[in-house]
Amino acid sequence: MDAPESLQPVCGQEALDLLNCTTESPYDKEKCQRLLEALRQCVINKKVKKFSLSDPRIGKPEGSNEKRS
Repeated sequence: MDAPESLQPVCGQEALDLLNCTTESPYDKEKCQRLLEALRQCVINKKVKKFSLSDPRIGKPEGSNEKRS
């Protein structure tokens, strides 16, 4: 069963798609631009004021398990 949409962050899928686009090789600038525009449209439509990451593990490079000082 799919998770209810209410548990998804607002514009979360659009943001994730854009972030993943930037990691692709070769980099497809036009695709990422389209995804940026989709995220911008979602932000406007949903009246998003600010994004935040609640999980400190999000965004760490693969294999970075150690803490930095």
